[in-house]
Amino acid sequence: MPLFEKPHVRHEKHLCSIVESGATLDEYKKLVRNAKSVCKQCGRVAAKEENLCDPVPL
Repeated sequence: MPLFEKPHVRHEKHLCSIVESGATLDEYKKLVRNAKSVCKQCGRVAAKEENLCDPVPL
């Protein structure tokens, strides 16, 4: 069961929302390049914690 109900605060900045909205591969790559955190909910990685729903450091 997901920890967060969608949409939650700033969800539009999270990778799961960005991907669902149809982001291009180039847009996505900018957010994941040099990833420092992983989302405990979906397993995506991102350079900034603000782009994940439930980030933890890598």
